[in-house]
Amino acid sequence: MAWYGDGGWSFRPYVSVAEKKARAAKAIARVAKKRGRAAEPVVIQRRGRGVATTFWGKAWCDNLERYMDFANRLPRGRTYVRNGSVVDLAIAGGTVEAFVAGSELYTVTVHIAQLKRPRWRRVVTRCTGRIASLVELLRGELSGEVLAVLADAKEGLFPEPREITMACSCPDWAGMCKHVAAVLYGVGARLDEKPELFFTLRQVDQTELLSSATSGAISRAGAGAGKRIAAEKLADVFGIEIEAEPPAPAGAGKQRRTRAEPHGKRRGAPAETGGTRRGKPSSAGARRPTTRRGRA
Repeated sequence: MAWYGDGGWSFRPYVSVAEKKARAAKAIARVAKKRGRAAEPVVIQRRGRGVATTFWGKAWCDNLERYMDFANRLPRGRTYVRNGSVVDLAIAGGTVEAFVAGSELYTVTVHIAQLKRPRWRRVVTRCTGRIASLVELLRGELSGEVLAVLADAKEGLFPEPREITMACSCPDWAGMCKHVAAVLYGVGARLDEKPELFFTLRQVDQTELLSSATSGAISRAGAGAGKRIAAEKLADVFGIEIEAEPPAPAGAGKQRRTRAEPHGKRRGAPAETGGTRRGKPSSAGARRPTTRRGRA
């Protein structure tokens, strides 16, 4: 960038990347001591054009590159972040604060608007019953349909240009200077390491996506209400082993029948005949005399 010196308009003297980083390291040490925390530089090990490798990191970078508003500045920023110029980057709720080594050490601040609640609820609804665990969510190990919902340009989780405000202490007048672009790419690289920071940045609770998965499972189970679930199915659902019910002891059925017999009847007693009164035995063939009553 041009600057005004003793001989008129000129250019700043060239400073190598190594010298910039050395200067930045000294400045960062002073800042870290003041803030009480160690610097968190963005370090990219892999070769090639890409910055991120995981779903969350790549989706963040892809989202930036889909907007023409950012197209002119992103290539320089990608070069800056790849050569280690982002010497500190911290993500908090809706905010990114970073230091970038340029001709000087520049301070960059990026604000991301909170994801609007109606849009978030639509995403949660569309993912109901499709995300099994937090591990799968953070690793991006989800079905293509769910990933498409999360990364949708209009209805997904990633911010649009109007939701991003940025500022840099450098003298560049552009809305997005190369230092800001480097920080935005640095966010993508950081999400490779800590994908949970994406939800911090968008100020939403990722566990709501898991709650929706549980609700979907319960609603599907409710469709078969009234049916007993086999023991092996319960074991699969709750991750436990269920012991088989021991067989009933031999003769248990006979004992139950014996208890049901009338009081006083003993096993082996002869069966009563239909013409014999209980408790008043009579001789065979005897008949009770009958008396006819007439009029007096």
